[in-house]
Amino acid sequence: MPDRSQTDRFTYLIAKLHRFAHTGLENRLQKHGISVEQWRVLESLGGRHGYSMGELANAVLMNHPALTKMIDRMVSNGLVHRAPDPADQRRVLVYATDRGAIVANTLRSIVSEHEKEISDILSGAGAREIEAVLKNAGEALQEQDFI
Repeated sequence: MPDRSQTDRFTYLIAKLHRFAHTGLENRLQKHGISVEQWRVLESLGGRHGYSMGELANAVLMNHPALTKMIDRMVSNGLVHRAPDPADQRRVLVYATDRGAIVANTLRSIVSEHEKEISDILSGAGAREIEAVLKNAGEALQEQDFI
């Protein structure tokens, strides 16, 4: 008989936390017609510089085919646009439109409120320490090409 049940395993606990955090944010953003993934794109593009699809896929934690389909929908909705890279005409960069920047700015407070609520729940467990551990672990796994 195993020493630990499935629900005690590290990867299960991370997945469970992700599910609740993601679903809660998704519900809030859907009221504005935006998914969590679309939010991540708009927030990443907030600096007004363009991203290649590869850079954007890494930044928003999506695979290329799914990101391409989503960017197509976001272009249709006027949230982002594509343009040739001025440094390399073979590359295409994605930029937020003015409308996309306004949507991102509008939703930023909703996302901040959601994150504060999660942080408040975790505060007894040391939210800042948990955040630092997750950030460091994510960076270490990325450096090792873990995926």
